[in-house]
Formats: sequence, C-alpha cells, structure tokens
Amino acid sequence: MGGLPLQNASPTPVVSQVSVITNSTKESKPKKKICCACPETKKLRDECIVEHGEAACAKWIEAHRLCLRAEGFNI
Repeated sequence: MGGLPLQNASPTPVVSQVSVITNSTKESKPKKKICCACPETKKLRDECIVEHGEAACAKWIEAHRLCLRAEGFNI
C-alpha cells in the first residue's frame, strides 16, 4: 500500500477484444444481394454458358466467383 500502481494487470482482455473486432470486420455480411453483385462478370459468364456451354466457360465462372468473394460472399 505504498501508492505504487499494480503491475499484475494482464493485457490479455485487450488482445481478445481487438481480435474479436478484427474478426467481425472480416466476416461482415455483404452489402448487396448476391443477384445484384458483380453484374459485369455475371453477364459475361451467362453469355458464355448460353453460347458455348458450361464446360467451355470455366475462366468466366471462376472470375465471377472471385468477384463475389471480393464482395463478401462465401461461395
């Protein structure tokens, strides 16, 4: 009781709170509906599939998936 501050304060709760905030930011819900996200890649993908079939359009399908993931969708 000599007026010295306690040295036993643990930084663990602060670290835990920071990691929770960081994780919740990364896992936030998409701001758009999936049908409205990435219209450019969706159009290219759909046109390619109609004209050439799904097997021939793998690069457009993957481009659309990457775009949707960048928008926050988990596909």
